Amino acid sequence: MLTKTLQIPTADGQADAFAAFPEGEGRHPGVLMYADGFGIRPVLRDMARELAGHGYYVLVPNFFYRHGPAPVIELPECIGEEDRVAIVPQLMRLIEAHTAERVLRDADAFLDFLTVQPEVGDGPVAVTGYCIGGLLATRTAVAHPDRVAALAAFHAPVGADGPGNLAKLAAEVHFGHAESDLTPEALGELNQALDAAGVGYTSEIYPGTVHGFTMSDTDAYDDAALRRHWERLLPLLGRTLERGGEPGHPPR
Repeated sequence: MLTKTLQIPTADGQADAFAAFPEGEGRHPGVLMYADGFGIRPVLRDMARELAGHGYYVLVPNFFYRHGPAPVIELPECIGEEDRVAIVPQLMRLIEAHTAERVLRDADAFLDFLTVQPEVGDGPVAVTGYCIGGLLATRTAVAHPDRVAALAAFHAPVGADGPGNLAKLAAEVHFGHAESDLTPEALGELNQALDAAGVGYTSEIYPGTVHGFTMSDTDAYDDAALRRHWERLLPLLGRTLERGGEPGHPPR
C-alpha cells in the first residue's frame, strides 16, 4: 500500500490531506473520505489504508484546514468521556465556523483534486464520512449528482439539512446510524425522504451502538459494528464504481 501527504488547493487556501492507494501500475476508482470531527489521525489513516487495500484511491482531506494542519486539536491516544469535556467545546467552535458555503466550496476543490490524480481512473467517485464528515459527504453527493455514484455515512447527522435536501440525491446510499443517535420513528422519516429521492439505499440503525462506533481510538468503538460498516461499504463501492455504475441508476 502506498500513502502520500498532499496539499489540496482550495478557494480559501491549501488543505492538507492524506491519500492511500494500491501499489503498482494502473488506475483505481476514487473515494473521498471525510473524517469525523476529531480529524485525520492514526485511526483514519488505518481506515483509508484498509479501504485502499480493496482497490481504491482514498483521499482524506483536513476540512478544518483554515484553522491549521491536522491534528487541529491535540488529542489523546484514546479519547474517553473525560477527554470529551475539554475537546468537544473546541470542536463545536470549528464545526460552527464550517458553514454550508465553505463545505460546498471545499467539495468542489476536493473532487477536482481527486479526479485528476494520475492513480485515479475515469468515471464517478464515491464519498464516505463519519460523524460530521457524514454530513459533509451527504452535502457533497447532493451538490454533485453527476460525479458521485455512491454515498456512505456512519453515525452522522445526515438529515440536518432537511428532507428536501435528500430528495436531490442521485447516488446509491448507505446510512449506518448509531442507536443512540436516531429513534426508529426518525429513521422512518429519513427513509421516506430517501424513497422520495428514488435512489437505491440502505439506511439502518446498528444495534447496541453509540455515536462514534467506528472509531477504535474512542470509548464509543464497537468492533462488531465496524465489521458491519465494512460489510455495507465494500459491496456498495463494488456495485457503483468497479462495475462502472452510473449515478442515479443503482440496483434496488
